[in-house]
Amino acid sequence: MRVISQNLTAWSAGLIVVVIFLSAWLSHPQHRISAFVVSTAPVDAESVAPKASYISRFASSDLDDFVHSSAVTALPGGDLMSVWFAGSREGAGDVEIRTSRFDASNGEWGGEQVLATRASTQSGTGKYIRKLGNPVIALAPDNRLWLFYVSVSVGGWAGSTVNAMVSSDMGASWSPPWQLVTSPFLNISTLVRGAPVFHTDGSIGLPVYHEFLGKFAEYLYLSADGEVIDKFRISRGKNSLQPTVVPLDGQRAVALLRYAGETFHRVLASRTEDGGQTWSEPQPLTPSNPNSSLAAVGVPGKGLLVALNDLREGRFKLSLYSTDEQMKVWRPLPDLDKSPDPLGTPFALEAYKAAIGEGFRASSGARRQPMEAEFLSNLDQRVCSAQGCDFEYEYPYFIRSPDGLYHLVYSWNNTFIKHVSFDEAWLAEQLL
Repeated sequence: MRVISQNLTAWSAGLIVVVIFLSAWLSHPQHRISAFVVSTAPVDAESVAPKASYISRFASSDLDDFVHSSAVTALPGGDLMSVWFAGSREGAGDVEIRTSRFDASNGEWGGEQVLATRASTQSGTGKYIRKLGNPVIALAPDNRLWLFYVSVSVGGWAGSTVNAMVSSDMGASWSPPWQLVTSPFLNISTLVRGAPVFHTDGSIGLPVYHEFLGKFAEYLYLSADGEVIDKFRISRGKNSLQPTVVPLDGQRAVALLRYAGETFHRVLASRTEDGGQTWSEPQPLTPSNPNSSLAAVGVPGKGLLVALNDLREGRFKLSLYSTDEQMKVWRPLPDLDKSPDPLGTPFALEAYKAAIGEGFRASSGARRQPMEAEFLSNLDQRVCSAQGCDFEYEYPYFIRSPDGLYHLVYSWNNTFIKHVSFDEAWLAEQLL
């Protein structure tokens, strides 16, 4: 009886602790959410870019590793910083978070550097780290650089946690990583992919998603110092993930979602009218979505630009669209990248080499042009099978820099991170 009594006492005490902890988590006081920071046209927009400009380059340079899930942010003076993960394959233990910088003075991306590894993440967080995943990066209004990236200690991506690092000197040095506490118990199944959003008081809106016992999106609300204040559900169920959030004004924003279900096969959209605290039920839009990541950015006074794989299957074409705020009218712009075959039919190896070589030369730039022979002699075999070789253009990430330029990075055939930039003049020409 004494043993039973002791067990009941221990069980009761544990239950009380859980109830208290859960009650505190669920009943935490509401915080005042400040307005979204909204991108505006430069004051001297008419004189910034009198001639239309559209340029493509490679941001990465290492030919040995699989590269994926890139992000980019603008730096002062027109420079840029991009991040992505690289390793022998997605989910491998050797995956690192890497970065490179774009020098606006010469129009070239520099060499790669490593920002985070399993070892550095384990050292900073004090927890065992099995693998790393998606990173995102953004420059806050106070000129601090924020890096958020995924790590997994046990299991697959459903067991993910989000880590944060911050730099006060434009990326010359970084804080040790720490983990964001996004759930009261195991703190797992939170991933990042979309660009962070800022609020007028410096607080950070981080679009996140979950893959444990479902697939759904949330808006994680952080203080200006990266502390979790609150989180708000964007979608529910098992069919939507990887939200990209675009503020329309101080209170309104739209979240575009990757669709992972079996019904619509189209992009989903949810809306907020209270700064991100509540979101409408996601609804399907016009463009198709083959369960692939997408990205969007606001065009001041003119709606949105959206980059996505507008396909039922495959990722052999990356399309660019202009749409109004209500996302009722979709105007196709020139494709960002696509297979030479309009149906995405695989190519025989030699024909594939010729086609991909042409694509390489178009975006290599002076710094990477000498890599062509090595690149063609060591093509990534993940895109090839007995049926032939496929083209893959995926995981876009979109921003608009303070000077009015649009910047897009995405995975280019598993081998490079490609950067495309264009200005308002080019966009206006396409919309005539």
